[in-house]
Amino acid sequence: MARHPSVATKKLPSTGVGGRPPKLSPAALDQFRTLVLEQPTASIDDLCVLVNQQLGVQLCQLSMYRYLKRVGIERRKSTSDRNSGIPTQNRGVPTETPKRFLETPKARYGSTESHRDDGDVKRYPGTLTDAEWALVAELFEHEGPGKPPKYPRRQLLDACCYAVRTGCSWRMLPKDLPPWQDVYAHFRRWTAKNLFETMHDRLRAMWRRREGRDAAPTAAVIDSQSVKTSAQGGPKGFDAGKKVKGRKRHLVVDVLGLLLAVLVHPANIPDRDGATPVVAQAVTKFPSLRKLYVDGGYTGVCAHSLRTQYKLDVEVVRRPSASGTWGDSQLPLFATEARPFPILPRRWVVKRTHSWVERPRRLSKDYDRRLDVSTAWIWLAETRILLRRLSNVENT
Repeated sequence: MARHPSVATKKLPSTGVGGRPPKLSPAALDQFRTLVLEQPTASIDDLCVLVNQQLGVQLCQLSMYRYLKRVGIERRKSTSDRNSGIPTQNRGVPTETPKRFLETPKARYGSTESHRDDGDVKRYPGTLTDAEWALVAELFEHEGPGKPPKYPRRQLLDACCYAVRTGCSWRMLPKDLPPWQDVYAHFRRWTAKNLFETMHDRLRAMWRRREGRDAAPTAAVIDSQSVKTSAQGGPKGFDAGKKVKGRKRHLVVDVLGLLLAVLVHPANIPDRDGATPVVAQAVTKFPSLRKLYVDGGYTGVCAHSLRTQYKLDVEVVRRPSASGTWGDSQLPLFATEARPFPILPRRWVVKRTHSWVERPRRLSKDYDRRLDVSTAWIWLAETRILLRRLSNVENT
């Protein structure tokens, strides 16, 4: 179709390939590359402003991404950006520069990727790593006269860790682990020697020193928890207050939530009767104890006997409702505002430890006949937590 002679045509400057000429010349591309590499934490908007100020070229975000790709720089998120404290628009690091941040990474608490260990072809997620085994190897391996062990002690301990985490029976242990008869025999032998408790005591002292505290604690918190039992048999009772038929786990922990003493007994024994033997264990192991935090279930004769018999400063931490005041002569039937959950001083520490104990499937319910075996599982589960903590600290 012929163009009408009255329509003027505008001739575009020739670029060799046709179309609009590029905003950045080859020489400007080298300056652009250097500018981006000098600002590894800058956002796309910041780079657009810098290019406009130093190169005199105005680029939009889409053009910026295109020129970044042309000069061979890929912007990607770092795995630690989520916990680094950097705003979302400032995240992204060029691949050719080391990972740097504008602010110091903030401390993060709770579960991390290291707690989601998937294991490898030779190891299950719950078994010990080389760094963890190095912390406790001397407690299990002894050189002396006699027949050498048929199976390595590390594999036997790994089998015990597998059983407490998965909750399987002894006969259901995987075939690549030592036979269940040998694992169970060593587990009972270690339980009789209180080896799991000894292992936990060593790791607890290491962790307390790392937190800037003395190895021997001076304050403790006590509390109990009622758990159901299976049809396996053994001592059990009915807790009329919690409506639970099973056993009670009496724990004494330090102010960091680490175990000091454990006592498992039938659930029909009141807390005031079960407190004396478990406190006696803690005081015997740690004569440095001077203060004990308890809840309202240990008041009265129990608190008085603990003060006089063990020379402890027993402090009863009560709920706010127990010592509340009347704001009006007649209170409404229902509260107009929802009362927030009260965080009780010191008592939340032992409550958190009880939740740690319940995490392994073997301890979600008491499946054992013997009370000493149930106690050993608790020590092993808490020891496994300390091993993971200390090995992560040494690797960082």
